[in-house]
Amino acid sequence: MASKLRKGDKVVILAGKDKGKEAEITSVNPKSGKAIVQGINMAIRHTKQTQNNQGGRIPQEQPIQLSNLAILDPKDGVATRVGFRLEGDKKVRFAKKSGELI
Repeated sequence: MASKLRKGDKVVILAGKDKGKEAEITSVNPKSGKAIVQGINMAIRHTKQTQNNQGGRIPQEQPIQLSNLAILDPKDGVATRVGFRLEGDKKVRFAKKSGELI
């Protein structure tokens, strides 16, 4: 099955401490049903100093459930659902609110 949310998509956060924020997906893990979103769901990780790394308290993005994300409509920038349709012989994603291609 094709993925509704992909790397590079602009999304809005629907639930959690960052609810209402808009950001871009940096990676998606379909097996676990989670995605990493730029600057969202930050946590402090304490890392030990190495030859390559300074170490200390480093903020890191943590995965967020795909169900807590909604793609932004390319036409008016509001949250929308994703649908699939065939354009010629190619399967494409479209925004259900406006009908625009994503």
